[in-house]
Amino acid sequence: MTFGEGKIWYDGKLVEWNDATTHIMSHVVHYGSSVFESMRCYDTKKGSAIFRLEDHVARFCDSARIYRMALPFTQQQLCNAVIETVRVNNLNRCYIRPLAFRGCGNMGVNPINNPLHVAIAVWDWGRYLGNEALEKGVAVKVSSWNKFGPNTIPSLAKAGGNYLNSQLAKMEAVEDGFDEAIVLDVFGYVSEGSAENIFMIRNDVIFTPPTSSSILAGMTRHSVFLIARDLGIRIEQHLLPREALYIADEIFLSGTAAEITPVTSVDKIPVGDGKPGPISLKIQELFFRIVHGEVEDKHGWLTHI
Repeated sequence: MTFGEGKIWYDGKLVEWNDATTHIMSHVVHYGSSVFESMRCYDTKKGSAIFRLEDHVARFCDSARIYRMALPFTQQQLCNAVIETVRVNNLNRCYIRPLAFRGCGNMGVNPINNPLHVAIAVWDWGRYLGNEALEKGVAVKVSSWNKFGPNTIPSLAKAGGNYLNSQLAKMEAVEDGFDEAIVLDVFGYVSEGSAENIFMIRNDVIFTPPTSSSILAGMTRHSVFLIARDLGIRIEQHLLPREALYIADEIFLSGTAAEITPVTSVDKIPVGDGKPGPISLKIQELFFRIVHGEVEDKHGWLTHI
């Protein structure tokens, strides 16, 4: 099943893809008032399994809480709805997108009295940065667009409006011939990619920006911490100046869509020898072995359906 087919869970009911619509005067269309999640279902040796389902749904609820959205479903109901949506679409593997948004009601910035809708869509989505990205790595540039500062937009919420900033960075990077953008925070320190967290390796230590650098606290990012520790690799959170990227031994990106993607150049400066590095590949290999059910799921990340 490809994008645009199958059924979507919409306000508690399964509807045909083309029937999951909203009015043009919905608040979300005019003001970006939505929160969402991104997760993947993997085809494992024991059948289809959703990666970190409960953690993703918990963050979805947290994002809604930050934006004062009173979700009409519990976390358990939402977890069940995700599983039901994957099952009814008969997908062995897929990308999963829960979404909560302000609907049609009063016009104006204040959304409190607008109805809230919740939907879950699934589809088969391959490699976010291209088929060769995982194996050969990607070229990135530091964007001219900075991330929003503290106390402007909450970076810990995965909100639709937040990604206007990401769109600007991504479009600039693609137009300039790069695969992805790296965005600095308002203080000039490394923040994240347009839709990924970033890690750099120097002298066999993995470094990544802290949440105070206006990043989204990614589920795959957290998984990298645990995988690194399982492998006995030191990993730390630090403020990272831009130039640290130019002298890194290795760099990789993490995210639900990007999974674990090595970076081979920044601003046309090769990272290391210009190839995916050994530590990045170790993290990537173990990540994929876990999500495909080839090794023990010691952290309980997989929900089989």
